[in-house]
Amino acid sequence: MEVFPLLLFLSFWWSRTWDLATADSIIHIGAIFDESAKKDDEVFRTAVGDLNQNEEILQTEKITFSVTFVDGNNPFQAVQEACELMNQGILALVSSIGCTSAGSLQSLADAMHIPHLFIQRSTAGTPRSGCGLTRSNRNDDYTLSVRPPVYLNEVILRVVTEYAWQKFIIFYDSEYDIRGIQEFLDKVSQQGMDVALQKVENNINKMITTLFDTMRIEELNRYRDTLRRAILVMNPATAKSFISEVVETNLVAFDCHWIIINEEINDVDVQELVRRSIGRLTIIRQTFPVPQNISQRCFRGNHRISSTLCDPKDPFAQNMEISNLYIYDTVLLLANAFHKKLEDRKWHSMASLSCIRKNSKPWQGGRSMLETIKKGGVNGLTGDLEFGENGGNPNVHFEILGTNYGEELGRGVRKLGCWNPVTGLNGSLTDKKLENNMRGVVLRVVTVLEEPFVMVSENVLGKPKKYQGFSIDVLDALSNYLGFNYEIYVAPDHKYGSPQEDGTWNGLVGELVFKRADIGISALTITPDRENVVDFTTRYMDYSVGVLLRRAEKTVDMFACLAPFDLSLWACIAGTVLLVGLLVYLLNWLNPPRLQMGSMTSTTLYNSMWFVYGSFVQQGGEVPYTTLATRMMMGAWWLFALIVISSYTANLAAFLTITRIESSIQSLQDLSKQTDIPYGTVLDSAVYQHVRMKGLNPFERDSMYSQMWRMINRSNGSENNVLESQAGIQKVKYGNYAFVWDAAVLEYVAINDPDCSFYTVGNTVADRGYGIALQHGSPYRDVFSQRILELQQSGDMDILKHKWWPKNGQCDLYSSVDAKQKGGALDIKSLAGVFCILAAGIVLSCLIAVLETWWSRRKGSRVPSKEAPALPNETAMSERSNAWPLRPCLKLGGNSWKNQASSHDLHHSAQLGRPLDDP
Repeated sequence: MEVFPLLLFLSFWWSRTWDLATADSIIHIGAIFDESAKKDDEVFRTAVGDLNQNEEILQTEKITFSVTFVDGNNPFQAVQEACELMNQGILALVSSIGCTSAGSLQSLADAMHIPHLFIQRSTAGTPRSGCGLTRSNRNDDYTLSVRPPVYLNEVILRVVTEYAWQKFIIFYDSEYDIRGIQEFLDKVSQQGMDVALQKVENNINKMITTLFDTMRIEELNRYRDTLRRAILVMNPATAKSFISEVVETNLVAFDCHWIIINEEINDVDVQELVRRSIGRLTIIRQTFPVPQNISQRCFRGNHRISSTLCDPKDPFAQNMEISNLYIYDTVLLLANAFHKKLEDRKWHSMASLSCIRKNSKPWQGGRSMLETIKKGGVNGLTGDLEFGENGGNPNVHFEILGTNYGEELGRGVRKLGCWNPVTGLNGSLTDKKLENNMRGVVLRVVTVLEEPFVMVSENVLGKPKKYQGFSIDVLDALSNYLGFNYEIYVAPDHKYGSPQEDGTWNGLVGELVFKRADIGISALTITPDRENVVDFTTRYMDYSVGVLLRRAEKTVDMFACLAPFDLSLWACIAGTVLLVGLLVYLLNWLNPPRLQMGSMTSTTLYNSMWFVYGSFVQQGGEVPYTTLATRMMMGAWWLFALIVISSYTANLAAFLTITRIESSIQSLQDLSKQTDIPYGTVLDSAVYQHVRMKGLNPFERDSMYSQMWRMINRSNGSENNVLESQAGIQKVKYGNYAFVWDAAVLEYVAINDPDCSFYTVGNTVADRGYGIALQHGSPYRDVFSQRILELQQSGDMDILKHKWWPKNGQCDLYSSVDAKQKGGALDIKSLAGVFCILAAGIVLSCLIAVLETWWSRRKGSRVPSKEAPALPNETAMSERSNAWPLRPCLKLGGNSWKNQASSHDLHHSAQLGRPLDDP
């Protein structure tokens, strides 16, 4: 799709070139480009077109040109094409090729007196090496080097010295000539530095695999240690691939520091290199001045540059190579030289030169044209372009960019310094320690209220609010050590900050972005999005996601004493008591026992039931049953009662002292798998964005986040989410809800809840941390980070943590029920059912007593008061009432009947309340 417009563009320019060449033009220049430098040709033609439209420079004259492409590694072809151009008649020769053919063109230009403007070009963006063109002090040197000399040796040596490196490795790609840094290697060797060299092959994956296959574990560990300090001399594409491979194979750690040096690194390459790397990264590249006034970016004096080359937002301008910029400025320089010659009226017409003839003479006007070009100068896309006495361009500036050590990919990059051959290094690459020299500095601090990180401790009308909390304690520790003071205020919208649709930030982060505050502190987590717009200190506390749930309330069961046995078992026991009582009665009815003299117990069904129940509850009682069958029955019953009562006693103790209720949610996985309890978080918060990114990532292996995101995102997040954390906590306490939020905040809430109604679950792995946010490029970041590390190493940070998260709090964080797990004294609730049973028995017995009394009085009122009841009738009634159980005894002898009658008379006499012989 992009080739066809390019072909149309080229055909248009070729036709225009041919028309101009055939016209009567006195300005004609030739250009030789490498076969791979198609973009050089496009920029060259654009430059000629811009100048032909500018009537102030060349007035009515127009520039014509001839362009040819050659193999950069074929000097013979380059010379042959240059001769063809000279034969056409040219005022100057512009070349953009490598060093291999540059020397041959230099010799030809010197011989033919044709000004030669040479732009050194490297292969595929690989760093340049010095061409070593022979420079003589004579006047026959007609080659001018447009690009400045290669200063990589000086820049690398200065940076390495500033970082105080003593041992490092240099990686270079296959296209780079390692002789280009020979001077640097000699100097570091003289200083006693340990330097290793390694060539990076085109197949980087195969190279890394070979390392793992051929090296033992000990050798790999030593190799990893060597990689902690490295210099990469390679093109940006190879550098990106190489960094990705070593990071993915864990050959480098977070404490590594790499330097990448290449003139051909654009802004897109910088961001991509930083995104792929870990640890610390320093990037050295050539930079050019850019007008501060945006409206003047495309103007250089009286000349207007095409917007495709000067607009930083244009895709073509973003991907331009350095050689393209120098080609445009070269054409601009030649146009100004031609303008000077036309003004001075010292114009020398072009001559058709022949390189083949032995007696061919050089161009007579070559020296005059060369001097005019050398004395001239322009300000173009590369800044000031001018030449020294040696024919070289001395104007070059290097920019040093870098990051600090970090554990996260995609860290922000900032400018560390610059270098030029005149003033050297401007800036310091070392981390300066501010120590206690911040006295007198007043910092404006923005915060967000979040227990226990930041809370209002005192709010007196008319006076500034006083704050307290864990983050405030950390800030005070930094203030006391460094000596600064601070003024604190709450973010206007009470939010931490998130990107808006227009690209701006709100909340705490927005206050820093708009530079209304110097630092921001609260329960602020370090995220890649936030690090793109603000700087963060090192983490002062680990961060993880937790869940706040309401503790299961212990239900009051008045009949907990019945809990050891199931209802069916109680029914079986009751049925067994009735059955055994009935069997005892039947056994005694079939085989009546011999009652001893004076025994008051009769073998009624009521007495049998009462005896069986008394023995079951282990209350004993008189044993009137002396038959063998009855005793066998009672022996088995007593053994049964012993086992049942023992089992009941053991289970009752366990049920009254240990709560066996367990919650089904004990982790984030459990929460994601259930739907009975809805859950959510604060809308558009860091937790919300974290779950969203994880849940929508198709390559995420754990399905937990996708399940959580479906619940959180119901109704576009409005159903289960809240606007602030306090609303989520209240929703948990008074409803069926689980709140997903920072684990540290939730733990503090659970510990300090007066009712101990909360418990927390969460992820024990800390994937992020809490940090102090500062303005992008703040000078306080490194000194704050250093002091935080000192607090952590000395143990002072742990002391501050225990102040707000005590180990022995009043509430248990992780217990899902409101009950003690250890045995203790029983309360009235545990035995309330027993008292209820006793009360019911007392009430029932009282009712029966009242009925018996009423019945006795009613029965007594029917008997005449003056006449005693006849004994024979009563005896007959008694005999009738006991006739059927005594019937089997009639078969016994007379003595048995007599004994039975005597016993019966004693019993009847006892019922009447008088002696048996009483008349």
